Amino acid sequence: MRGGKEILNRELLVGESESFLREIRKIPLYAHSDTPVLISGETGTGKELFARAVHYNSPRRGKPFIPVNCGALPNHLFENELFGHVKGAFTDASSTERGLIAEAEGGTLLLDEINTLSHSAQIKLLRFLQNREYRPLGSSKNRVADVSVIAATNSDLKQCVEAKRFREDLYYRINAFSLSLPPLRERTDDIPLLATHFLMKYAIQHARNISQISFDGLRKLLQYHWPGNVRELEGVILRAVITSSSPELQSTDIDLPIHDEQKNISHYSSFQEAKSIAINDFERAYLTIILTAHQGNITQAAKIAGKERRSFQRLLQKHNLHRNTFQKAV
Repeated sequence: MRGGKEILNRELLVGESESFLREIRKIPLYAHSDTPVLISGETGTGKELFARAVHYNSPRRGKPFIPVNCGALPNHLFENELFGHVKGAFTDASSTERGLIAEAEGGTLLLDEINTLSHSAQIKLLRFLQNREYRPLGSSKNRVADVSVIAATNSDLKQCVEAKRFREDLYYRINAFSLSLPPLRERTDDIPLLATHFLMKYAIQHARNISQISFDGLRKLLQYHWPGNVRELEGVILRAVITSSSPELQSTDIDLPIHDEQKNISHYSSFQEAKSIAINDFERAYLTIILTAHQGNITQAAKIAGKERRSFQRLLQKHNLHRNTFQKAV
């Protein structure tokens, strides 16, 4: 991971899988432009962390970063929350109040869950984005905002446009630059890294003498589908750290929904296909666990696996696994 100091900070962004690093590499390029950025990804994939990374690697890093959850803004309050109002603008307006755009002046405004905005709110937002001008409620004068705008969504906005739920002109306005965050199930190589990161974080925070995760514990984490992504993994490790009585997290310390621990194979077309997928998943999980345990040492891992080094390396190539990833896992 190369670029600004904030990108290199493991407290913000943890991962070494190629799908994750591909998006990381875009951050320095986007950070030095005031062009809107659209960040898409499932809930829990870290969209706000990426937005903060863009902000803190930009010339605006010394100014405010203001996140706005659009899904929590009722339609009738959208304009007031974003643009503010002057005294007397409406019955309860006993004083002038700045909106969130003014709060973000000179910095970055994150519009999270932008897909939840009503059509009327989308129109008002589009007008603002076109020229960065807005008018507080009750005011007779327009104001110009100096802000960078980042939007985030857990929905496919293109599909929302096709379904007429999201304005096409607004979509193209906010989608000049885009970041697409992969779900955790597509970056399983990073699970040991993330789990170890959260383990160390919460062991220190809660003064627990826990330093590692057992082989069976890692295997359990790798076999789970993680519908809640990184956020769910963090919660699982936090609970395990607090409740564990061992200096090493055991499989029994890791509380996961039983029905999700194994993949449902009923939709596979044949026994052979199901067998092939199961073998492939086992190989990748086994290699990830054994490389994590030996911190990327190929010779030691191959010896434990009972395979020749060259044969072991071919397996790593098959699954696109790299020793450098696991040297940083513990």
